[in-house]
Amino acid sequence: MTNSSNFFERVYEVAKQIPYGRVTTYGAIAKAIVAAKSARMVGYAMNGASEREDVPAHRVVNRKGVLTGKHHFAGTHLMQQLLESEGIKVEDDQIQDFKSVFWEPETTST
Repeated sequence: MTNSSNFFERVYEVAKQIPYGRVTTYGAIAKAIVAAKSARMVGYAMNGASEREDVPAHRVVNRKGVLTGKHHFAGTHLMQQLLESEGIKVEDDQIQDFKSVFWEPETTST
């Protein structure tokens, strides 16, 4: 259990750095924490992060910019509303002009 909670905390530390009005992907976070093949585990970590006020979980999407984690947010379109409130355009559960709002986290060596 300690390993997964440590992994989750490393995921949350990267997610906390995502700038306002930008998004990143599960895979980019996995790569940043030097666990490149663990995008799915990052997704598991983010599942519970939507309830943590200190982690902007709404800013983490899949590699195509799709809001795959939206069902973990209270309300029907809360994830989309949070992104749109930051100026990110979303249509049909997908971020428009994804490349322009994508943020690449720096690799950590923890």
